[in-house]
Amino acid sequence: MRGFGVSAWGAAPGPLDLPSRQPGPGEISVAIEACGLNFADLLMAEGTYQEKPEPPFALGMEVAGRVTGVGEGVQGLATGAQVAVFAGSGGLAETGCFAANRAVVLPEGMPAAHAAAFQVAYGTSHLALSHRARLRQGETLLVLGAAGGVGLTAVEVGKLMGARVIAVARGAERLGVAAAAGADHLIDSETADLRAELKALGGADVVYDPVGGPAFEAAFRTARPEARILPIGFASGEVPQIKANHLLVKNLDVMGFYWGGYLAFRPDLVADSLRTLLSWYAEGRIRPHVGATLPLDRAGEGLELLRARKVTGKVVITI
Repeated sequence: MRGFGVSAWGAAPGPLDLPSRQPGPGEISVAIEACGLNFADLLMAEGTYQEKPEPPFALGMEVAGRVTGVGEGVQGLATGAQVAVFAGSGGLAETGCFAANRAVVLPEGMPAAHAAAFQVAYGTSHLALSHRARLRQGETLLVLGAAGGVGLTAVEVGKLMGARVIAVARGAERLGVAAAAGADHLIDSETADLRAELKALGGADVVYDPVGGPAFEAAFRTARPEARILPIGFASGEVPQIKANHLLVKNLDVMGFYWGGYLAFRPDLVADSLRTLLSWYAEGRIRPHVGATLPLDRAGEGLELLRARKVTGKVVITI
């Protein structure tokens, strides 16, 4: 079976020849049609992600495809069903066996590329904004990295929840994508004095930050009293250091958020969130923005697009 991933720690990711297997108890086997890439795939390839599968393994955290087999004890899923699965790893391969309780049946007519670009990005933004930050209608939401995979969905979801959305991204083209997703105010991180611009706009009640680095500092300094700040990731490569005394002055909350963690201790929240999001998709209220689609033999190029932050929305690999 063809795949793409890590053959040994310290080796650059590349093509793999992987064994196929049958689904075990509680598992389904899936003929994979598409796999969405995430920044976490880069970290996993380097061995710096919080989860470390044993090499050799295929990268790829979220997949879409067709169920080809059902293991013992699996209910509610049948051979032939079209599903999306948050796999954690193993998605950059022709087939895979995954936990059945991580699979969701897709709405009729949902393309595999949309389904593979859906769960992590939309799930992260919706659960972070609705459950962790408790974003309220009329509040101001600041989204850093607003044209990236998760940032763009935060703009969409925040707008649907009734927020005034400030989008920060690099360059006019990327800001145009954020504007099309519903952003009310646009700030070019390449040319603007971010702190001054945010201060002029009155700061934010909720900060959604998948970037880290200096942008976090500017957002932190200009946040409104009782603001909720969500570190989602660190695409800049720089993890911010937070001074506790600054939290006191404006009664700020900094809330860590890892969507995958909820699968372990509150899977009900993930399931409810995904049901809401899939209903929004079926109603035409949200649409994944796939910035690049590449075949499996070009998966390495897809990872480099992510690393260089040269694509808007999601990168999807078709199998």
